[in-house]
Amino acid sequence: MKNARRTWMAGVVVWVVVCARVLAADWVSETATVGSFALAGEGRAAVVVVAEGEFQAVALAVADFAADVERVSGVKPAVKTVSAGKVDAAEAAALTKAGGGMVLVGTLGKNPWIDALVAEGKLEVSKVRGHWETFLIATVEKPFAGVERALVIVGSDRRGTAFGVYELSQAIGVSPWHWWADVVPEKKTALHVAAGVRKLGPPSVKYRGIFINDEDWGLQPWAAQTFEPENGGIGPKTYEKVFELLLRLKANTLWPAMHACTKPFNADPRNAALAEARGIVMGSSHVEPMLRNNVGEWTAAKDTYNYATNREGVLGYWEERMKTNATYESVFTLGMRGIHDSGMQGGGTPAEQIARLEKIFADQRALIAKYVKPEVEQVPQMFCAYKEVLGLFRGGLKVPDDVTVVFPDDNFGYIRDFPSETERGRKGGFGVYYHISYLGRPLSYLWLNTTPPALIWSEMRKAYDHGADRLWIVNVGDIKPAEIGTEFFLQMAWDIERWNRENLPEFLVEWAAREFGREYAKEIAAIMEEYYRLNFARKPEHLQWWLPRGEEPRPSGWTEDEVRQQIEAFAAISPRASEIHEKLGRNADAFYQLVEYPVIGSTLANIRYFSGELQAISRAEVVPDARVNGSDGVWRFSFSSHAAEDSDKSLIGFTEKFGEIAGGKWRGFMRLEPADDDWKSMRIAPWKVPTFSKEAVAKVKEARGAEPLAVFAAKEFSARKVGRGEVAWQVVPGLGRSGNAVTLFPLNAASFDLSRDAASAPFLEYAVEFPAAGTFSVRVHLLPTHALVSGRGLRFGLGVDDAAPQVVTLDVGDGGPTWAQGVLAGERLVTASVEVNAAGTRALRIYGVDAGVVIDRIEIGAVAAPAIP
Repeated sequence: MKNARRTWMAGVVVWVVVCARVLAADWVSETATVGSFALAGEGRAAVVVVAEGEFQAVALAVADFAADVERVSGVKPAVKTVSAGKVDAAEAAALTKAGGGMVLVGTLGKNPWIDALVAEGKLEVSKVRGHWETFLIATVEKPFAGVERALVIVGSDRRGTAFGVYELSQAIGVSPWHWWADVVPEKKTALHVAAGVRKLGPPSVKYRGIFINDEDWGLQPWAAQTFEPENGGIGPKTYEKVFELLLRLKANTLWPAMHACTKPFNADPRNAALAEARGIVMGSSHVEPMLRNNVGEWTAAKDTYNYATNREGVLGYWEERMKTNATYESVFTLGMRGIHDSGMQGGGTPAEQIARLEKIFADQRALIAKYVKPEVEQVPQMFCAYKEVLGLFRGGLKVPDDVTVVFPDDNFGYIRDFPSETERGRKGGFGVYYHISYLGRPLSYLWLNTTPPALIWSEMRKAYDHGADRLWIVNVGDIKPAEIGTEFFLQMAWDIERWNRENLPEFLVEWAAREFGREYAKEIAAIMEEYYRLNFARKPEHLQWWLPRGEEPRPSGWTEDEVRQQIEAFAAISPRASEIHEKLGRNADAFYQLVEYPVIGSTLANIRYFSGELQAISRAEVVPDARVNGSDGVWRFSFSSHAAEDSDKSLIGFTEKFGEIAGGKWRGFMRLEPADDDWKSMRIAPWKVPTFSKEAVAKVKEARGAEPLAVFAAKEFSARKVGRGEVAWQVVPGLGRSGNAVTLFPLNAASFDLSRDAASAPFLEYAVEFPAAGTFSVRVHLLPTHALVSGRGLRFGLGVDDAAPQVVTLDVGDGGPTWAQGVLAGERLVTASVEVNAAGTRALRIYGVDAGVVIDRIEIGAVAAPAIP
């Protein structure tokens, strides 16, 4: 596997895959088996043993684990700290008398009891020692005199050990989201750990984490009003919960909240100290070099944050942070942009800006060498080529070879750039900064999380296969309601092989089974699959088609059938969600947060908008109204001209409920978009039924053009699929509007030259009935991905029967108005013409040219179809 050969994890990939499969099975049960370890049962629990001098991150994880065992079994294990000296056999035997068993937890070299087992050959750790964040969980027979059996959790480093502890917590039934989503574990009469050795690690991606961003929406108001008012909002109490969540998800890195509404992370020294205690690596966003929060910490005039005119002032500002945080584990962000996501000040030509950035790199690294380590190339550093900086990087900017270059997505889940084959040898490697929540242009999406796991998988796997394996950060907004996307992203970062094209649909089933039990897992997964598919066509935050261009209100351009199908599909999943909610008992609150609220919320938002749209064009009577009956929660549907108003009222009431669940725990967290009056140019307007002029309606109908002769999903290759060697078009389940878009695999396949040898290219073949000979338009709906080679465009081939295919190219136009409409619609359209020499069934072929092109649907028309405005 070419792209798994990374210098920092060489030689361990096969072992990682094997171990991941072992851990995927159920290995903790209520029933004892041969050689199993009794963790809890009959009113007692095994003692948990750690050693003096162990990392604080491990001690804190052990305390969480003891609480987890109590949550499940009702019995809290005793935690004992033994001396750092030699093993006392009598002490070991005495410790097991009360609970009947011993759980030894420690980092290699930090626990003499574990080191003794290794020295005596009772514990094999060769595949743990010296590796990054790797752990082993093993049963050991007769570890010490008088002790029948022990369970050992040993890690290669502090996080490896903590991950092992939390892995066992999850295996006994405690969700990583037990606090953040109120997932209550099932009570069990006993806990028995199956005999054997279970290993995990090292991770596929070295640094993996989240960026808390745009916290004005929910996290900061909630912390200030409900959870942490004594600190005025997000502070050590909130961050402590964030750090625990990250470790439970096997993440290790955090970019903290950074908006002006929030006190800067380092303004309270307790925050950084807690991060270090938990073993969390702190970083900072693309706009915050050297761990500095510019919107809250640069107190001088904004225009003085200018390296061209105020180098000494800026350097001194960075140096202050180095003095306070140099001893903590960090990934230092290099480079410079303006205050709060603006371009770098100082102006100049691109060449002058490049020269300035290279000088900034040198000065920043001199500070790192002075305060952290003279061998600066050994200190983790990153440079994020975000927005205008990407152009400078592609324009020749020289980033030190040991620095990780991080490529961003386009804020809508489509990665903008990829390392070329010649670049992949750089020592610092590459990473990705990805969004599943976004505040910005063309329009924000902060309310619900509708990025499907399939899109995250296809984009992040593509990035990994092109060499981006050093650092992955996902912008999760307020964390809630991005729980599913956050976990899937981090699961991929931990084990890139865990999910693939074949088993991708199983993720939601496994997730639902863990959170809500196996009885309803498949039904919940099916609901969420449909939720993602329907919202792929248009996010709820983007249901105002005249924005962001600021035109007079205009209809969507969807046909009546398309509107009806969308509403009916939403109306089908919402009552199913409500019915499951009524049956869940202890996890009703968790289900409301994770499933019911996003499903019903997006349903009501769509009914509200499309009912209003049809009212505005005098067609409201064809769209069903949806109402929630507060007494029994049953959904009822009827035709009504007041559907938009009623849905709006229901949506307001349903959102208010968010603050009432879990005893009011989340009061102040969830609001409807727009939640406030900030950033108006980047967000939809407050809801009201739109008013369309006759001219606007006529213009949209005219642009829509004639009905196509045929429309079919790309997955419906009714004739045949022809691959070339290992390269072939494949379906990605859960991707696109159709829910089954197709793309070339492998995702890093070399390009095909159709002009030289079309016969060597893979293709899909569709049997299409043409009514006559002549010229027909073929409109192909692509996902709005970016070309793997910068500036090349999205290319594929199109032909009929055995005729020579033509190459069709879509210019991405990144950042332009057509691109903006594409990411809001979840698709890009490209139209070509084909010649048909006789009526009848003909073979339409789609040829592979470049990997990275994702095809969702295809339309056949009599003439070239006009573009949708």
